Amino acid sequence: MDFATRLAFIAAGGAFGAVARYLINISPLQNSSSGFPFPTFFINVFGSFLIGLCFILLTDRLDIGDNLRFAVVVGFLGAFTTFSTFELEIWGLFREGKIITSLLYLFLSLFLGFLGLILGIWVARKL
Repeated sequence: MDFATRLAFIAAGGAFGAVARYLINISPLQNSSSGFPFPTFFINVFGSFLIGLCFILLTDRLDIGDNLRFAVVVGFLGAFTTFSTFELEIWGLFREGKIITSLLYLFLSLFLGFLGLILGIWVARKL
């Protein structure tokens, strides 16, 4: 199939992933008096499980087309949570024996990502 078809599959998967994320965010999980962000936590952990599952099933175990694999992994899971991709990349580095690089990526992504958030908030408040 051509590039436009692949993009259509990714877009369709992304639409379902975005809706799934929204439905979980408005679920009863949101009503926690603790203030802990349970919906996002659930999405990140479950998304990480799903990308691990799909990574093996859709590449090694099941004979499906590339477009369907892209729809699920890039589209659905990409819209559902980018955290799962982040986790998969760390695992890939770890599997390749790049332990220091994987830990550095983990730490720097979390730390600098949080600093980026703070900087973005600061800049927006100055505008």
